[in-house]
Amino acid sequence: MADIAVIGANGTIGSRIVDEALRRGHTVTAVVRDPAKVERRDAGLSTAVGDVRDAASVAEAAKGKDVLVSAVGGGDGPGHRDLIGPAARTLVEALRSLGDRAPRLIMVGGAGSLATADGSLVWDAPGLPEWLLQIMHAHGEALEFLRGVQDVRWTSLSPAASIAPGERTGSYRTAGDTLVTDEAGESRISAEDYAVALIDEVERPARIGERFTVGY
Repeated sequence: MADIAVIGANGTIGSRIVDEALRRGHTVTAVVRDPAKVERRDAGLSTAVGDVRDAASVAEAAKGKDVLVSAVGGGDGPGHRDLIGPAARTLVEALRSLGDRAPRLIMVGGAGSLATADGSLVWDAPGLPEWLLQIMHAHGEALEFLRGVQDVRWTSLSPAASIAPGERTGSYRTAGDTLVTDEAGESRISAEDYAVALIDEVERPARIGERFTVGY
């Protein structure tokens, strides 16, 4: 069993990552700015105060863990631009400070920089609203930064083009930098099955130093 710290544990994706990890018997620490906002109660769940903008607090929360998961989001487009890239840098700085004792980092990524069937990227599609483009490019810039990091064990997991709360089926398909689509050409995943894929990667590491994506 792994000892996992989750930043962004109260969010739509983060909360499901916590649920999936606990479901499988892992130990989870929810790293939040306000522990009183963590409503889930479980023998395997504890809380720690930490801010993804503060490397010292992240390092303290990550100390002794096997995996640090970042599921932070910035709300709207400008919020993502202000948070996602800087968070990636703070996370790496924090883990570097722990040296050989640093846990592995798994970061929730975005779908915008994935390639589509015609070779274009998701964010090249015409008509996308500016706020969505800002979210996509924020995640893309964070991924570009991570790809230059050689001294921290990182993984970025991009969702399908559409991710929302839904059913946990336990089934999914993966790819590297190419959008996963079904027979109808749709790209989607439930937040629950995204969490299944992420915890599968925790249990069976196969993508260290890489980005991968998941969909039905």
